[in-house]
Amino acid sequence: MRDRSPLSAPEGGEGVRSAGHFLTAAAVRERCDVVFAAAERGGTPHFRLALGRLDEAVERVVAVTRRQYPDLDVPFHSRWRHFSVGGVDRAALVPDADPAERARARLDLAIVSVLLDAGAGPQWQYREAATGQVLARSEGLAVASLRAMQRGLFSADPANPWRADAAALAAISVKRLAAAFQHAPDNPLSGLDGRAALLCRLGEAIAAQPAIFGAPARLGALYDFWLARRAELPAPEMLVLILRAFGPIWPGRLTLEGVPLGDCGRHRAVPGDGLVPFHKLSQWLTYSLIEPLADAGFVITDIDGLTGLAEYRNGGLFLDCGTIAPCDEALFQQRLDPFGEAVVEWRALTVALLDRLSAKVQDRLGKSAAEFPLAKVLEGGSWAAGREIAAERRPDGGAPLNIVSDGTLF
Repeated sequence: MRDRSPLSAPEGGEGVRSAGHFLTAAAVRERCDVVFAAAERGGTPHFRLALGRLDEAVERVVAVTRRQYPDLDVPFHSRWRHFSVGGVDRAALVPDADPAERARARLDLAIVSVLLDAGAGPQWQYREAATGQVLARSEGLAVASLRAMQRGLFSADPANPWRADAAALAAISVKRLAAAFQHAPDNPLSGLDGRAALLCRLGEAIAAQPAIFGAPARLGALYDFWLARRAELPAPEMLVLILRAFGPIWPGRLTLEGVPLGDCGRHRAVPGDGLVPFHKLSQWLTYSLIEPLADAGFVITDIDGLTGLAEYRNGGLFLDCGTIAPCDEALFQQRLDPFGEAVVEWRALTVALLDRLSAKVQDRLGKSAAEFPLAKVLEGGSWAAGREIAAERRPDGGAPLNIVSDGTLF
């Protein structure tokens, strides 16, 4: 009988891959490398590689890293960096709680905040009442989600706002989310309806899995689930659980053997099924769970088993530096389907290039891969360099490609 436990190993041989294989970081790296190899041969229809321009991206990442972290003491890429924007430490959740409850609350916040971290749009801003700071993009979404949790938006228990439970998530309305995120006609948050629907599906999904999320269900019960099994957690296994547990929240996407594949597209360069998984938000979430779990005493291993993130800051860095170039410049003027082949190709090349950029950045900084893993390159790093060059190239600092978003992917 096939093992359907959340932490079961990938299945399938080299010729035929089962659904379980595509719910792994290894599959992301494997399939993105297939597309990259095709691009090296000149066999990709939408973009070409100019690997001689990779050094420009490397120099930018090194410069940004040294500027942000002069001592090169770079934390892992994580949502937690955004909670301290503007020099304000906002992450002291439930200070009077015991360590276990504090860990649960931090998992609650990280999961909700990451899932709400699709592109906000160029016009949206969040004004934080407590500090007067006006924040936009990822930092604004982070602080808005934290303040929403502080006010109990994600909790069904009025006496305990610092939690995200199934009952409250399943009842989230567009109106309440709009108010919490200060959405208005003159301050539009992109994909608001999609974000609200995503949270509702999240509540329903965890309520249906009491073995993982408890009863009544809450996101932070992942702490107890993992604690009961091991104190040492490989990061790729964490991702597998996240992908299996949260698979039902991504409707209308590709499925295989009845299993939702989530953030996964197709590309003609991949023989057979053509599938190319990315799991951008889920990997971003896994990176963001490492810190609270490590602080709670877990030992997180094989962090480099995760991949770089196939999103518009990392991908934009390579486009803006010319490492990736469109075969037809008209692509820059088109509105692109996020699961269309052109975007799948761009994202696959981004993941593969991040591995190659990481090795070069480590060399330039005089660090080994163990001392300065991919998670530090991303934080140091590639994401910030992508944002910086975007601001230089375009007045709104947006992505170089115009991708139609529903608020649940980019």
